[in-house]
Amino acid sequence: MYISNVFIFAVLVSLENMGFIANMVSLVLYFMYVMFFNYPNSANTVTNFMGSTFLLSLIGGFISDTFISRFTTSIIFGFIEVLGLAVVTIQAYSKDLQPAYCGKASCIDGSKAVMFYFSLGLLALGAGGVKGALPALGGDQFDHKDPKEAKALARYFNWLLLSTTLGACVGVTGIVYLTTEKHKWYWGFFISTVATFIGFTVLALGKPFYHIREPEMADSPIVRIAQVIVVAINNSKLALPDSPDELYEISKTKNDFREEIISHTNQFRFLDKAAIVPKDSKTTPWTVCTVTQVEEVKILTRMLPILFSTVIMNTCLAQLQTFSVMQGNFMNRKIGNFNVPAASIPIIPLVFMSILVPIYEFFFVPFARKITKHPSGITQLQRVGVGLVLSAISMAIAGIVEVKRRDQAHRDIMKPISLFWLSFQYGIFGIADMFTLVGLLEFFYREAPIRMRSLSTSFTWLTLSFGYFLSTVFVNVINAITKRTSSSKQGWIHGLDLNSSHLNLFYWFLAILSCLNFLNYLYWASWYKYKTEEPDHSEPKAMDLTTEQLPMEEVPDPTEAKGEDLSTRMLVAEEEPEHTEAKAKDSSTGPLLVEEGSTVDGGVTEVHEGPSSVQTEDSKQQPTS
Repeated sequence: MYISNVFIFAVLVSLENMGFIANMVSLVLYFMYVMFFNYPNSANTVTNFMGSTFLLSLIGGFISDTFISRFTTSIIFGFIEVLGLAVVTIQAYSKDLQPAYCGKASCIDGSKAVMFYFSLGLLALGAGGVKGALPALGGDQFDHKDPKEAKALARYFNWLLLSTTLGACVGVTGIVYLTTEKHKWYWGFFISTVATFIGFTVLALGKPFYHIREPEMADSPIVRIAQVIVVAINNSKLALPDSPDELYEISKTKNDFREEIISHTNQFRFLDKAAIVPKDSKTTPWTVCTVTQVEEVKILTRMLPILFSTVIMNTCLAQLQTFSVMQGNFMNRKIGNFNVPAASIPIIPLVFMSILVPIYEFFFVPFARKITKHPSGITQLQRVGVGLVLSAISMAIAGIVEVKRRDQAHRDIMKPISLFWLSFQYGIFGIADMFTLVGLLEFFYREAPIRMRSLSTSFTWLTLSFGYFLSTVFVNVINAITKRTSSSKQGWIHGLDLNSSHLNLFYWFLAILSCLNFLNYLYWASWYKYKTEEPDHSEPKAMDLTTEQLPMEEVPDPTEAKGEDLSTRMLVAEEEPEHTEAKAKDSSTGPLLVEEGSTVDGGVTEVHEGPSSVQTEDSKQQPTS
């Protein structure tokens, strides 16, 4: 477990994220001074690129849940990411592949634009696909039913953040200094390319140590979701049974990693209609679904309000990677004779996080665990809530700092305020990110059905994606509205002169919106029902359903029956009164017998197969009881 995660951390610590985070904070300057975008277009291009990257994590999550393992998915998309970085490096190196300054909002066109957007597309696809599969690969190394490893899983996500932070520290100092101060953009991209390649090579070398889950097409999360929705709609006119024990459920016949039975819940009862037994038609995956399959869709549905409640925070994050970097370019960046790159200011929250994550892990979590008895100290949603509050405070402070910066520029543009005034907004938001990012990763991983963990973990990146895209929308819409209403006929953020803009108003707009969003989040977080770790015996037992149809007939008593594995058969049965003796029935499949009093996860009765009078070739070789 620990050896395997060393390889995963090695990819994240100083390699893949070293280049990725450095690019996140410096691309806005690359687009401005090399590709000649103006301020709004440069910021929007960055947010669109980052939004696309995190949105494409859904592809990596879907593929690794459906077609190939998470390990293979990570390697394939890692290669695509390296290829994208290589193309970016080539364009940054060759002046012939860069546009000439034209004074317009965007100066790039023709074949240069094709290469530019193609490289960004490859980079977004590769980095996004990796983020969709890699965190879940690390989580798969833990046995979630073992209390000790359940605690270790919570620790894993904290160390995942710490490894990302340490890698980012190298990127926003060394790489950013090369690119923004020495104007060696191609060297920065080249170092990122080599580091990422080495990182995924290290990941590949760790394969013998990984627990690798190979998905099957039957596990496709999209198909399983679609089946529940379609069947529920088809059964919409049917009445739900009085108790859930009349709904279908799978049989847990072996202790397989993929096997999971989820307890029935009373939320979204309409979806329960997908598990109603069809009376006049053959039972197929498109005519009846199991209770577990229905509960999987319920879990994802319950997650959606949480997902959307964190979008605004990530819109705030987008400002720290765009407009705050631009602010830094208009501030005093000197420490003695050394000129600090504006894009390196995120080192302040990164240092805070590097210190706070171990403190949180070794001191706060054990202390809170004694009080709450929760493996993570506090629940994941409580952790996210703390981050949302801090993000609102960060935006409010960002507006105040911008007022101070702009006023000083108007008084004496030759004596700007220090760059380190930005450390307040960056530092507070860094702490907010420590709470929220890890909280969301652990929440979406722990709560997700086993078959959908990569896809669900991608929801964390999906909130980032929506946040970046929403930032683009806000910039464009607010500029359009304020241009019409202001006396100067200029939007809050316009042109190339930040000193004539009203960035502080935009920050305060986001702060107010964040406060309102937090109230919305509190409602959904209190409404959310966590997936139960243990069977809920207060729920009625659901009927058993394996994978091959049998007619709905009398079920013999199991007191004299011997059990066999039923992993490839489907049971359709009704409750029967107890019998004192078992009645055998000759069939090519053999009768399926329900063993009284034996339950597995979710309070589901365990099913065994009685001996058949019609023997297969395999059964002939087995001694009879």
